[in-house]
Amino acid sequence: MNKDGLIPHLFRTEYRKIVSVLCKYFGLSQVALAEDIASDTFLTATQSWGVEGVPANPVAWLYQVAKNKAKNAMHRKEIFENKVVPQIKNVNPEWQEADIDLSPRNIIDSQLQMMFAVCHPALPPEAQIGLSLRILSGFGIEEIARAFLTNKETVNKRLYRAKEKLREAHIAVELPSAGEMEERLSAVLKTIYLLFNEGYYAAGGDHTLRKDLCLEAIRLCTMLIENNSTNKPAVNALMSLMCFHASRFDARIDKDGELVLYADQDASLWNTDLISKGGYFLQCASGENELSAYHLEAAIAYWHTQQDDSEEKWNKVLQLYNRLLQLAYSPVAALNRTYAFSKVYGKPAAIQEAEKLNLTGDRFYYLLLGELYLHIDNEKAKQHFQRASSLAKTTAEKQSIQKKADAI
Repeated sequence: MNKDGLIPHLFRTEYRKIVSVLCKYFGLSQVALAEDIASDTFLTATQSWGVEGVPANPVAWLYQVAKNKAKNAMHRKEIFENKVVPQIKNVNPEWQEADIDLSPRNIIDSQLQMMFAVCHPALPPEAQIGLSLRILSGFGIEEIARAFLTNKETVNKRLYRAKEKLREAHIAVELPSAGEMEERLSAVLKTIYLLFNEGYYAAGGDHTLRKDLCLEAIRLCTMLIENNSTNKPAVNALMSLMCFHASRFDARIDKDGELVLYADQDASLWNTDLISKGGYFLQCASGENELSAYHLEAAIAYWHTQQDDSEEKWNKVLQLYNRLLQLAYSPVAALNRTYAFSKVYGKPAAIQEAEKLNLTGDRFYYLLLGELYLHIDNEKAKQHFQRASSLAKTTAEKQSIQKKADAI
């Protein structure tokens, strides 16, 4: 990796680790201080590495600089005596100054504990997800705004209020008790799910697929699986779902970066290792008598990794979607169900099902209608493809859909 790309890459992978360890050390009430120190560490790296060159071990360099900056911050008299210590002791009366532990084990533990701290029920769900994306994943404010389909000002206000709430509630950086685990884990999984979808259905810029975000979601889920107290069926089901989806990454984008729809994908590009991993985690998810939306979505994703375009396959997929809509209805799931419905009952019946949804602001709604009307009413198919193209979020996606309209 060249020098220009190294610091953005390290910011994505190391910022969250530094913030998590510092939050555990200072207390969650000082999350803003932890973020400032982490950000300042990367600013120092940008200035220093540009003059002196990249150090032999860039990650160790960042950790050492962050540790020094944290110690300096702690020893500034005004902060140390009048602001930091009283608040830290309020959270942890037994606290005393100690060395900052940036060992691999403590980094992993700190990130896992931070997942649950920022997904505390004292915060509204959107604030939990926003903080997680910011602190655990190193998202920029603009990326979070795009994930929530809102603007930067709204996200900044939401994160500020969330941090104030964490400060007031004296929330500790620790794993929840066994009695709280299920509720708290649900919020964590929702955040990971949103993160993966932000990458899989990239909604801005020139990226049709952002693998880095998807891999980050898989990384966070892996941390949950590797801890005995959080290795639950729903966690494995979500991991299975992500592995099945990730197995089709290479087939989903062509050489020009344009989106390739499922029916047009080259199945020889599907990653069989990830399909096997998806199957393994789906098996792990069935260990207890629990059925979550993640289980059903993973089972649907499994059938999409089967090349055979059989009646059995699409009947299974349709049945799974029917159960999913009963358990956790969403417009996106209803729209996806319509594709399976067309495979079972034909395009004319599926058109009626699709038009009932009336998702007029969704590009995938018009894209599906374009496919369904193709060879039935080509003029309508072209109109729907053009409408989908006008709603596309990326240049590559817009070009890919417009080609379909032009080909009619």
